[in-house]
Amino acid sequence: MRSLVFAGLAAWSLMLSATAAVADDPGLDLTIGGTSRHFSRAELLARPDAKTIEVGKDVSYNGAMTYRAVPLAALLDGLALPADSVIEAVASDGFAAQLPIDLLANTDTKTAVAWVAVEPAEKPWPSLPDKTYSAGPFYLVWTGDQVGMIRAEQWPYQMARLTTQPSPAARWPQLAVDAALPATDPIRTGQALFVTQCLTCHKLNGAGSAEVGPDLNQPLSPTEYLMPAALHALIRDPGSVRTWPDRRMPDFPPDQLSDREIDLVIGYLSHMAGRR
Repeated sequence: MRSLVFAGLAAWSLMLSATAAVADDPGLDLTIGGTSRHFSRAELLARPDAKTIEVGKDVSYNGAMTYRAVPLAALLDGLALPADSVIEAVASDGFAAQLPIDLLANTDTKTAVAWVAVEPAEKPWPSLPDKTYSAGPFYLVWTGDQVGMIRAEQWPYQMARLTTQPSPAARWPQLAVDAALPATDPIRTGQALFVTQCLTCHKLNGAGSAEVGPDLNQPLSPTEYLMPAALHALIRDPGSVRTWPDRRMPDFPPDQLSDREIDLVIGYLSHMAGRR
């Protein structure tokens, strides 16, 4: 009888261990055009197309890194990619990047190729600079001859899900500039830069998915309480400015956002101050 009890306890313990292992294995959710897929860490690492890749200049770690990763194009293979849409990459802390589908689906190494880097449970990545956590378990990284064209905000880390969404212009009309502005007006360029570089953390007029930083036009635009030079300096080197929960507003070095581009973003914010 005692042996039966011990056997039963052993079986129960193994079942609990297996359940805990499944519960502890993080997953990445992919929803493309209404089709949903879930990939656990173990599944991604076991895929035949998983490779060890070298990232020469990782924008989050500020240096060279080596990852076990899966090409994102392979995860999209066979799925219908809706026209006039983007893929929204949402992180566990509320960061949300709007990424062009053609960029993510590219496999030509002469340009830039997107990879889902997967952090192995048995060999965690180092903590990010000035952080207490790593970029894992899922981190969008880039390789290729033109990787320098990829903006820093297009390297989302701690990803939880990738979902197709309408283009930001269609999804959030409150981001729109005055329709009377010519197509070549610099304010429109500032709008495009804002969507790529700022909408990842902030909302504007309530538009956006991010839950990291404050709305940049409600109740006020920063252009209404900061002089252009001061706002330019803040964007370039935000220093101790922090946003929820502990993601510090990132620095924007000149190779990621030039002085002219910062001024274009400020021009857009100033324009939108009159369009609440």
